[in-house]
Amino acid sequence: MTRWRITVEYDGTGYVGWQRQDNGPSIQEALETAIARFCGETPRVFGAGRTDAGVHASGQVAHFDLEKSARADTVADALNAHLRPEPIAVLDAAAVESSFDARLSARERAYLYRIVNRRAPLTTERGHAWLVQTPLDAEAMGAAAARLLGKHDFSTFRASLCQARSPVKTLDVLEVAREGEEIRVRARARSFLHHQVRNIVGTLKLVGEGKWSADDVAAALEARDRRKGGPTAPACGLYLREVLY
Repeated sequence: MTRWRITVEYDGTGYVGWQRQDNGPSIQEALETAIARFCGETPRVFGAGRTDAGVHASGQVAHFDLEKSARADTVADALNAHLRPEPIAVLDAAAVESSFDARLSARERAYLYRIVNRRAPLTTERGHAWLVQTPLDAEAMGAAAARLLGKHDFSTFRASLCQARSPVKTLDVLEVAREGEEIRVRARARSFLHHQVRNIVGTLKLVGEGKWSADDVAAALEARDRRKGGPTAPACGLYLREVLY
């Protein structure tokens, strides 16, 4: 038996998310189907992060066990062949120790949220970024983001259906930068609450519009009440970029 670690890239549009569900196609199901077609085995694929419906990934990590013996490049190539035409790609595969767990072994997860800030509608980026047509002050958003760094009770930015045991998380990185007409929000932590990044981005948008101040964001955090936070940003702008071990 060999445990395989794979890095996966996908366009989450049209999927119910990472996790297999009864109400539509998932990334996990697509990978498990590809494995079965490759070697006839039906292992469960475990991901580092359970991305929501419509969320994308350029660096998702997953693991599974196979009895079949194969080279790493053969595993990656075979899975990609059987994934076509799904917008999912296995970027690499590697045999790892049986103790490796894509979720539990992870030290940090890095997310990117993309906002396109312009008047014109999206075309090639439709479904891959959040279009905000009102001008946003990225510097003010960045200053407000700094108030959320560190270890806090993030209940204000937690989805009502979040299954995490505790709302306390440590946010190691939260940066906002403008690159032309695009505003990029980068977040890094060991783990995140359900919708935490999207709820933070929705709140920072209020700051960018001049409706909230950095003090308002800090007050919302201290309130520990989801009703005191900003709206949830759309899933289409969120990317799981990297998982560190």
